[in-house]
Amino acid sequence: MPHINIKMYPGRSEEVKAKLAKHTKEFMVKELEMDEKFISVSVEEIDKENWQSEVMDKIKEEELYERPNF
Repeated sequence: MPHINIKMYPGRSEEVKAKLAKHTKEFMVKELEMDEKFISVSVEEIDKENWQSEVMDKIKEEELYERPNF
């Protein structure tokens, strides 16, 4: 607890995704003042044509704190 699942369009290297996960974890450790052993991060690639149905349509309105602007 917590687990962060980053969803994004495909196309980034494994190195970039691993670095993103590492930095996200470091940020969460600092921001939540938690031990890093409790935090996990995954990166999931979602094709652009499936973004609306696979991502946006599954987020509850009250849980979306920052909205995309596209």
